[in-house]
Amino acid sequence: MSDKPVIGFIGLGFMGHGMAKNIRVKGYELWVRGRANRTPVESLLAIGAHEASSPRHMAEVCDIIHICLSNSPQIDATMRGPEGILAGARKGLIVIDTSTANPASTEALAAELADKGGHFVDAPLGGTPVQAEAGQLSAMVGCNAEVFDRIRPVLDTWAAKSTRIGEVGSGHKMKLLMNFIGLSYGALFSEVVVLGAKVGISPQTIREVISPSRMGNGFFETFMGYVVDRNRDSHKFSIANAAKDLRYLNDMASDADVMNIMAGAAKHYYTHAIATGQGEDYVPMLSDMVGEMNGIDMAAEVKKGG
Repeated sequence: MSDKPVIGFIGLGFMGHGMAKNIRVKGYELWVRGRANRTPVESLLAIGAHEASSPRHMAEVCDIIHICLSNSPQIDATMRGPEGILAGARKGLIVIDTSTANPASTEALAAELADKGGHFVDAPLGGTPVQAEAGQLSAMVGCNAEVFDRIRPVLDTWAAKSTRIGEVGSGHKMKLLMNFIGLSYGALFSEVVVLGAKVGISPQTIREVISPSRMGNGFFETFMGYVVDRNRDSHKFSIANAAKDLRYLNDMASDADVMNIMAGAAKHYYTHAIATGQGEDYVPMLSDMVGEMNGIDMAAEVKKGG
């Protein structure tokens, strides 16, 4: 009989499937809970995972449960619903929330799980779906030092680097700061390529000049992979998720009594995209929306620049 903890995983989307696969491949008993899409569930069952009938069932049979969902309302329902994790929680249960969530909600859930004798950990992710499949993500972890030591071997199955930021809630705060930078890049780069096109500088030229400079970075490369190469899948992060993260960031700033003009400006771009029916598009496609607002067809500009 294995002395390894039994692991659960709820949320098998772009990131979650790869993470769950690595947990199972590296020798842990794994229970999973998916949604309407059966493909990731079936692929994990095929390598020996079990399927839980509910989050409550998972809490009854697992020692550590991962959550990888889209937003705080989904996490709250998974935790607090009549068949939720809290309904089945027992002393010693650890819940690791790898989503990008509202830190205030995280802290409230941590208190409720602590009342049941469990531990809530926020461990939002850095990386891409490709890195998730390869077990090469990074994690920003909020929990006490003792719990961090206990979960570290499990984190190591899917993360190349795990950094303890501080106590519960600090991981989600750090992730919002990181996404504030990245998603502001998305708005900034969109304005840059549209303004460039308007004054006669092609997106190709912008990429050629910026990429090798000090202003080039991984976000710029995948962003321009869509703008120039028109590769829809070069940066698979939805505008809807971007707007949600910036909303949480702005809420955090408001709670901290911090003026945040740039975060507010970036949020409005993504909110506008959702209002015009483009929420399921990916972040680099914001450039097309900004182009349309300024009378520029970015696909046509790329063809001209080629």
